[in-house]
Amino acid sequence: MMKELERESNSSDDEEGDCRNLINQNDIVKPTSNSQSFSPFDIDDKGFGTSFRRRFKLDKFKNKRYLCLVIVITLLILLYFSSGFHNSSVWDVRLIKSPSDEMREAELRALYLLKEQQLGLISLLNSTLNSSRENENNGTSGYLNLSEMSVQRTVFEELKARVYDGIVLNKEIQKVLLSTHKNGNVSELGDGNGKLMDGGFDMCGKVDQKLAERRTIEWNPRLDKYLFAICVSGQMSTHLICLEKHMFFAAVLGRVLVIPSHKVDYEFNKVLDIEHINKCLGKNVVVTFEEFAEAKKKEMRIDKFICYFTDCYVDDEHVKKLKSLGLSLPKLQSPWGEDVKEPKKRTIKEVRAAFSSDDAVIAIGDVFFADVERDWVMQPGGPIAHKCRTLVEPSRLIMLSAQRFVQTFLGKNYVAVHFRRHGWLKFCNAKNPSCFFSVPQAASCIARVVARSNTPVIYLSTDAADTETGLLQSLLVVDGKTVPLIQRPSRNSAEKWDALLYRHGLDGNSQVEAMLDKTICAMSSVFIGSSGSTFTEDIIRLRRGWASASVCDEYICQGELPNFIAEDE
Repeated sequence: MMKELERESNSSDDEEGDCRNLINQNDIVKPTSNSQSFSPFDIDDKGFGTSFRRRFKLDKFKNKRYLCLVIVITLLILLYFSSGFHNSSVWDVRLIKSPSDEMREAELRALYLLKEQQLGLISLLNSTLNSSRENENNGTSGYLNLSEMSVQRTVFEELKARVYDGIVLNKEIQKVLLSTHKNGNVSELGDGNGKLMDGGFDMCGKVDQKLAERRTIEWNPRLDKYLFAICVSGQMSTHLICLEKHMFFAAVLGRVLVIPSHKVDYEFNKVLDIEHINKCLGKNVVVTFEEFAEAKKKEMRIDKFICYFTDCYVDDEHVKKLKSLGLSLPKLQSPWGEDVKEPKKRTIKEVRAAFSSDDAVIAIGDVFFADVERDWVMQPGGPIAHKCRTLVEPSRLIMLSAQRFVQTFLGKNYVAVHFRRHGWLKFCNAKNPSCFFSVPQAASCIARVVARSNTPVIYLSTDAADTETGLLQSLLVVDGKTVPLIQRPSRNSAEKWDALLYRHGLDGNSQVEAMLDKTICAMSSVFIGSSGSTFTEDIIRLRRGWASASVCDEYICQGELPNFIAEDE
């Protein structure tokens, strides 16, 4: 046995390191003088320890591999369910979420739901637009003209407006939610605005005026019979509307209309294209006062002066101006007792019976408030048969200057606003309801229309003070951006858009400038006017005749009441 132990001691170092302390179960080790005595129940500490360590060392490597594998699998499972990779709509992976992370996740989830709502609203809007177009093609749109003071939206127009307002509000909520994220932007989600144009539709399309369906009357005057237009009430826009009504009277009575002289009325020859009227009818139906005077030389008189309303509103001053032209005037007469505050609805038959005469020259005044065949007179293009868009148009010089201004400052897509202020507070507050709005309320209403029409700039025609226009500009913010207000600037030799007016001596003429403003407004994509203003009504007349009227055209804050009204004096 001792020999075996000696042979084992001579084995290699590697074997010695692994086996030298192993004890065979059948081996008996004899104690030496240096060894401690022990009983069968004693355990050799050194032998047991080395044996345990060896076994542990053999299994340690395998145990570590299994443990690492289990940990990796567990982590992958936790990662899969906690990060939401099984849900493709979630990409913000966080194993440990702080309160701010949870808030961000909630906000992004809200944005996702808002986006879904927005897409649903846009889909509804597009289907509404399709239905509206079909109804228009079938002649059942029911659109009411803006010139009617009691304007009511059709069901389709109201629904479109409501849906669009919902889309705009949705977008604003998205912006608010994203405002807490430094890198957030609504465009990251896609605002869907492009889908508003699906199928070729937009929110502010043109109104089909159905000009081919107009009810018209032929104007075939006797060249030796004249109607002298008398317009005395209001300013130039009122006189223009009065003049257009006189054309209807002249057509009904079969007479040539005499345009008033600038000595008793406005300078119509500078603001209107008078020859355009004759070209549109292919005959001489209107003449200037100078042409009338040349034809009548020795017979400069009005044979019959008929008042539509009592006294014709012709005062002594106006009579003196007419006589200064060399005209002799008869006594004023009236065929009926008509009250200007409550004019009766009259027909063509009644007009013919009351104003027909064999006299060569008759005068009728003032017919601005006359209510004769209103639906006929107020239809787009007017009541008279002609081959042009409208009979009463700005002069050629004004038209070209307006086009050059638009090309220089505005471009094709712009909103025009007529913001009447001078004397408007008292005028509107005398009405019920009032039509005078504070600047902040007006700005809010204008901004909504600008957002709906998706226009980059606003043309402002106004008589407001700089303090009001400055405040209005500061409040006109759409989609986080200020929308520029453009007003017609003073004469500048470096700018050539008004060169035609300058060369013809028309620059600085207040009447020409007023008509220029009207023309620029009439050419706009969308028009916002002042309710009750004849300036606004004349712009609407042009837009309807030119087929430029939009379904988004409206009065400032139409359908709303002023949020504050001052007491009466």
